[in-house]
Amino acid sequence: MNRRQFIAATVTAAATSTLSAADAEATPCYELRVYYAAEGKLDALQSRFRDHTCALFTKHGMTNIGYWTPIENPERKLYYILRYPDKAARDVSWKAFMNDPAWKQAAAASEKDGKLVARVESTLMSTTDFSPPVKAEKHDPARVYELRIYTTGPGNLPKLHDRFRNHTVSLFSRHGMNHFGYWKPDAGQQGADNTLLYLLSHASREACEASFKAFRADPDWIAARDASEKAAGGPLTVKDGVKSILMVPTDYSPAS
Repeated sequence: MNRRQFIAATVTAAATSTLSAADAEATPCYELRVYYAAEGKLDALQSRFRDHTCALFTKHGMTNIGYWTPIENPERKLYYILRYPDKAARDVSWKAFMNDPAWKQAAAASEKDGKLVARVESTLMSTTDFSPPVKAEKHDPARVYELRIYTTGPGNLPKLHDRFRNHTVSLFSRHGMNHFGYWKPDAGQQGADNTLLYLLSHASREACEASFKAFRADPDWIAARDASEKAAGGPLTVKDGVKSILMVPTDYSPAS
């Protein structure tokens, strides 16, 4: 190998190493989206997702993870989660989707009698280090899903993560709860410094209630909670800082 060939090989190896490192550091971007359907339009909104939107998301590189509606749903909400390779890919995919003639046609046809969506909420997020791999799997019968959102006091989010990592997750498993995913909002998102979001699944609403009753009475949980709160000087979450939403998967949801 002459000097020129050696330099070229060295540059190529360095570039490959840099790309590999970048790829290794890339983490998937998840997006939790909540749609508030207009009055009387939830069924039409679901039809649009079933017949058009989900397939168009896939066409443009988005991964459909799951779609759910709350068991008690006076606000006509639809929750869903998408996954992207990273934030940049997310932005590219949405731009392509919004400009797709097939989407424009489907949207226009579905809204000939009025808008289907009154409001949209979006949270970009990443999985925590204690989250299992997020997998969209079908179950028969379909499970009841529980979205839980914790809001911590100032500086307490790392402490809450520690408690989940070292105690809570394994105790949930002990009491028959199924882990779907644990996330933290990305930097710049609302709640980035004080919010933990996670999804559990249960065989039924009654199974959910029984599991949490047993979990809360477990001496190991009580000891872990008390130790963490003693170290923090009080509860890790703010008053009314734990929100639970029981949901059922839609018939077109990849996760059921």
